[in-house]
Amino acid sequence: MSEEKTQPVSHFIKEIIKKDLEDNKNGSRVHTRFPPEPNGYLHIGHAKSICLNFGIAKEFNGLCNLRFDDTNPVKEELEYVESIKEDVRWLGFDWEDRLYFASDYFEQFYQAALQLIKDGLAYVDHLTADQIREYRGTLTQPGKPSPYRDRTIEENLALFEKMKNGDFEEGECILRAKIDMASPNINMRDPAVYRILKASHHRTGDKWCIYPMYDFAHGLEDSIEKITHSICTLEFEDHRPLYDWFLEKLNVFHPQQIEFARLNLTYTVMSKRKLLRLVKENIVSGWDDPRMPTIAGLRRRGYTPEAIRTFCEMIGVGKSESTVDLALLEYCLREDLNKRAPRAMAVLRPLKVTITNYPEGKVEQLEALNNPEDESMGVRMIPFSRVIYIEQDDFMENPPKKYFRLSPGAEVRLKHAYYITCDEVLKDSSGQPVELLCSYDPATKGGWSQDGRKVKGTLHWVSVDHAVDAEVRIYENLFNKPNPEDAEEGKDFLSNLNPNSLEIIADSKVEPGLMEMPARTSLQFLRHGYFTIDPDSKNGKLVFNRAVSLKDTWAKIQRNTSE
Repeated sequence: MSEEKTQPVSHFIKEIIKKDLEDNKNGSRVHTRFPPEPNGYLHIGHAKSICLNFGIAKEFNGLCNLRFDDTNPVKEELEYVESIKEDVRWLGFDWEDRLYFASDYFEQFYQAALQLIKDGLAYVDHLTADQIREYRGTLTQPGKPSPYRDRTIEENLALFEKMKNGDFEEGECILRAKIDMASPNINMRDPAVYRILKASHHRTGDKWCIYPMYDFAHGLEDSIEKITHSICTLEFEDHRPLYDWFLEKLNVFHPQQIEFARLNLTYTVMSKRKLLRLVKENIVSGWDDPRMPTIAGLRRRGYTPEAIRTFCEMIGVGKSESTVDLALLEYCLREDLNKRAPRAMAVLRPLKVTITNYPEGKVEQLEALNNPEDESMGVRMIPFSRVIYIEQDDFMENPPKKYFRLSPGAEVRLKHAYYITCDEVLKDSSGQPVELLCSYDPATKGGWSQDGRKVKGTLHWVSVDHAVDAEVRIYENLFNKPNPEDAEEGKDFLSNLNPNSLEIIADSKVEPGLMEMPARTSLQFLRHGYFTIDPDSKNGKLVFNRAVSLKDTWAKIQRNTSE
């Protein structure tokens, strides 16, 4: 990609921050945060938020915190905490010494709730969950006050203390803010502040049996950490008046909340609840399954942090919801790997070729560029011998016109090697080719003819005696519709699963030099696409995941759009 495309692009959030700096707001500080809830693995939508928050802090010489909103022990796990930290680091960002947890502030939340009660702004409510929903009203009908709304401050303090001490069961009562049951914003109709959860917390154990609600805790966390710009997605826009109300009533530092449109991607679901369902129902192999849109899944598939950061920069930041074509993400990966990935030859479905006039026992080491896009990556030596493998698809006994690969009597170029001609076809009992007997021209070493004759077909290959066994996993979209939520009546998003999202080719062959490469190394397999070495590789057998094909769908879309 050009240098221009890699430069930081301005957007409305940056313009707000520039104006704040000009006005010396917050003492010209810029302090952001990335605040995930540790109830699942992060996905590509979170990557956009990570790049935005950490990127803004870097661009404006500010700071960015990593903070876990761990206020719900029922859904949160230490596994998710560690995975999130790994993902943020892998994307290239560093929170330095600013790692925080909502649970760090549980005592402060509790004291803030006490202050609301003492100021007559919160009460303990014994309505059931169903009754609370009924009393809350609708978008067109105002709510009505709970019969417990006018309890005295003393009663509420005593009841809240009993909640804290575990004297009530889950669901028996909650603490609610006393705001406005007739507000047109349903979030302001006496929202819950604390609920009872008798569950062990991954950090505080059993110290607490009451936990703050997200809407109460979130703004306070930002306030405690002196966040200047609290950047979140559009679904929290209607919650902003509630955050403002809490901060104003508690008379604490007030960050500025700014909302932006979340990332939606074709052929993908972004709901953590739905991604968890894919994992729990064994539709995928785990959170890091390469078909998942999780950062862990993208990393295992072969995506690079540079490609994801470029993608996040290209899609921009706006206020309107839209859906980005998956082809753009794939384009960013191709552009990145085309420059950095060494080339290699892999035969996915081998067909044996014996070069009858090549000396038996002879082995040549042929030179090949590791990456023609970057000659500084040097060369590698590839062993060539009398018996090689080519792709089954690269041979056809009765080819159609304009077929330029191997067929009886046809001559082709072996990449980096020689011209060969097919002289004879050996078949099994069912009539399928099992071996080709070919002859080579010694004067075409390196794949070029000294007499100037040309051939149109160039094939990749590997030497039989030197080939390494490999399993190759070909991944396609997990869903077969651009919008997986578009399901027939009575069905859900799972009805749009792609039954062919994974093809495993168990008996592939690759160059021997690949055995020396570590897991997660990215490669371009000539004519096949970009692949990465999977951590499942062991016992002398390599496993490769296809990250993306060579076909550039996004470039084709762009060409068609401009025509």
